[in-house]
Amino acid sequence: MDTKQLQVFIAVGSAGSFSKAALDLNVTQPMVTRHIRGLEEELGVELFYRNGRGVVLTEAGVLLKAHADEIVERLRLAQNAVSNLKSSPKGRLVLGVPPSVGTVLTVPLVKKIKNEFPNVVLQVIEGFSGHILEWLIAGRIDAAVLYNSPNHPSVLTEPLADDELFLIGPASRERVLPPGSVGLNVFAELPMILPSRPHGLRRLLDNILAEHGVYPRVEMELEAMPSTLLLVEEGTGYTVLPYASVHLLVEAGRIEVWPFDPPITRKLILATSSQRPMSSTFRPLFRTVRTELRDIMSTHIWKPPPHLD
Repeated sequence: MDTKQLQVFIAVGSAGSFSKAALDLNVTQPMVTRHIRGLEEELGVELFYRNGRGVVLTEAGVLLKAHADEIVERLRLAQNAVSNLKSSPKGRLVLGVPPSVGTVLTVPLVKKIKNEFPNVVLQVIEGFSGHILEWLIAGRIDAAVLYNSPNHPSVLTEPLADDELFLIGPASRERVLPPGSVGLNVFAELPMILPSRPHGLRRLLDNILAEHGVYPRVEMELEAMPSTLLLVEEGTGYTVLPYASVHLLVEAGRIEVWPFDPPITRKLILATSSQRPMSSTFRPLFRTVRTELRDIMSTHIWKPPPHLD
């Protein structure tokens, strides 16, 4: 006995005729007959009395119809519940992001998720890419926005965009650097405040500078972006960050930015764990994360206006 047989049985009982049931179901009458005959053979009873005007339920048919109506209705409710879950996910989604991305992504993303997926609780955890990767592998978070694709067998990645890095310095009347792009030699000339190894940004910069024979003048090693920016603003040194993480300070005239020539870029990716396959109910949320981040990247928040380049 299967649900298709029960649906055909209910249709025949309601229509009082095999031919009318076939029309209602948009199938052939022989198909309806086969389903009913198979059901009667399986149960070992007659379900309908045949007469010249059509068919009527037998006592066994009346009993079966009461159960069949309930089974088919429960199946319909189950299908609707699953469909509703797919269109409106429920649960908690934990996303890890670097501070440089979180400064511009977290607030609009939380608002958008709350508006589009009211039954989802979004938790955003900020941390450096190396820490976020460890959390993802350990199962502490569901997904992560990371810089550069990690070489790990259990991590699935999807490229989002190229992220350009800028020299960040104090806004001063006594201009140390002219407007426009700066060469990589500034790393050897200016007091730099950078994170220590094995921070991904530091490794990237060290590798690029080594290729160009430049030895950076690193006077402080900090892995706290707010403290680094305070020191930069005070004129203690210079650092390197994406424009998005400092755009408010630039607009307020508190710091300045310079692009590098040649440009320094890194890949921004969306990562999930292959050990925890993503449920189809959460895939719409990840489309929202991707869309929101790409929307932000198309605005002045992500890249400085031309007069600041």
